Amino acid sequence: MPSKKALVRRPAPRLAEGLVTHIEREGVDFDRAVEQWEAYAEALRTHGWETIEVDSAEDCPDSVFVEDTVVMYRNVALIARSGAESRRGETPGVEEAVASLGCSVNWVWEPGTLDGGDVLKVGDTVYVGRGGRTNAAGVQQVRAAFEPLGARVVAVPVAKVLHLKSAVTALPDGTVVGHVPNMDAPSLFPRLLPVPEESGAHVVLLGGDKLLMAASAPKTAELFADLGYEPVLVDIGEFEKLEGCVTCLSVRLRELYA
Repeated sequence: MPSKKALVRRPAPRLAEGLVTHIEREGVDFDRAVEQWEAYAEALRTHGWETIEVDSAEDCPDSVFVEDTVVMYRNVALIARSGAESRRGETPGVEEAVASLGCSVNWVWEPGTLDGGDVLKVGDTVYVGRGGRTNAAGVQQVRAAFEPLGARVVAVPVAKVLHLKSAVTALPDGTVVGHVPNMDAPSLFPRLLPVPEESGAHVVLLGGDKLLMAASAPKTAELFADLGYEPVLVDIGEFEKLEGCVTCLSVRLRELYA
């Protein structure tokens, strides 16, 4: 029976020092961030996900954004190598966690760089954002790891936002949702639904018709509800100050077997 597991990682004390690239720095309320993180993890559990807490990375301010450390395809975990050198210390704890779950572990090697937030899976199509954190060699290594497993890897230019998934994610039926002003190449996605809010471009598929999304996108939530989905809203405002979104706060493992 497939089991739904999600890796999460508690915010590090130095969270407020996290990197910002495309937005102005704002003050981060750490206590509020911890409350928001706990509510996020609880939302996952409420909707049938077992949360697995990865060991804290105290000296890595961005380590709460655990999605960037690994990309999953089927039972294979590709350990990332961030284009931001300061984030490379985040991976050992995640590698240990996925190995303990029985995943086959591969790595991105120098000169390749890859952040998990640059990878969007839609069925067997794997879109990889080529931008500030992921380079051409990283894209090639994603191809090498996943194409033998049946994936079709599509490279997507990313210049306007931090990661590909800062601009687009996908609905359960495979329709890509995106905030078009943040997209560099909308034509690469055969089925695209534009959304009215920047943070509306980010959804986590909880199962069935339920979509986990940020409370900061009420118009997009209304749009999705009109399409027959059930938005589950969480406040992640402190993480949005660091270019974070609902996808980057967990790694969802759907194809492991209990």
